[in-house]
Parts: sequence; structure tokens; C-alpha cells
Amino acid sequence: MLSYIAIGSNQKHPIQQAKKAIEALKGLPNTQLLKCSSLYCSRPMGPQNQPDYINAVVELDTQLSALHLLDELQKIEQNQGRERKALRWGPRTLDLDIILYADHSINTSRLTIPHYGMKTREFVLYPLFEIAPEIKLPDTTLLSQLITLCDKKELTKISDADHTYNTD
Repeated sequence: MLSYIAIGSNQKHPIQQAKKAIEALKGLPNTQLLKCSSLYCSRPMGPQNQPDYINAVVELDTQLSALHLLDELQKIEQNQGRERKALRWGPRTLDLDIILYADHSINTSRLTIPHYGMKTREFVLYPLFEIAPEIKLPDTTLLSQLITLCDKKELTKISDADHTYNTD
């Protein structure tokens, strides 16, 4: 299953947090990391009295079920110091979100795919477009259409990551 994971961090050295998360994603069982976007810097959603975020998107080929993948992502978040708090859109060491899982639509109490906010979030759409410009969402919306409707705001590319990983 081709899956796309959004990465975000704005605490405890966010660039290193993002890179460490990418390395952890490479180690997921029955999963291969295929592509990784550049790192981007974005303004925080919600409360503005917090640092900017570092964002990226990775493409995975996984045999894990969507819920098993979610469990693995939450383990990585926890290992990197993520504390779940009541404050929505507050600062965090690491946020890993499944934005797409093949062409599946999932809506449960634990998981919504496609990610409920992906169509309007520049820090998800632009990194995703960088690595997978031809994507079509389960509702048949083209990513290229969403990009034309989404203001880039203050999103800035800060570095190029390795876009393809050796699969050997």
C-alpha cells in the first residue's frame, strides 16, 4: 500500500526531530520508505505564540494495515518525546499523520483518511506535490487542482532531503 505521512515539529530542535523521524520511518516493519520531500518551514496553526514548524512528507510502501501503521507512528512520536495535550494545534516535538493510505477512505474514531485537513494545509500539499504530483485522492480530486487553490502563505523550503532511498 502506498501511503503518505506528514511530518511536523516545532520543539526540541525541529529539524533534527524531522530527520530522526525519517530515519525511524525507514525502520518500520514490512515497510519501505520510497521518497522524502524537502524540509519546509511554516507558521503554526492555531496559537501564534509558538515557534514555526518544520514539515515534510514521505512516501511509504507498506504491508501494515492503516491502524497498525498508526500505532507504529504513535510509537515513533512517543519515542521522540511527544506529549499529547488538550491544547489543539499547540507546540510538539513530533507530529506524524497518515494523509493518504492507497486509495482508501477510512473514517473511524481513531483514524480519518484522507487526513481531514490535508486539502487546505499548504505545509502538507506542497511537500506532497514535490514527491507525488500525479496523486488522485479517493474522491478523485487531483493534487494538482488542490495546489492551485491553496495559498503557499509563508511556507518556505529550507533544505532538500534525499528524495529517493536506496532499496537494497
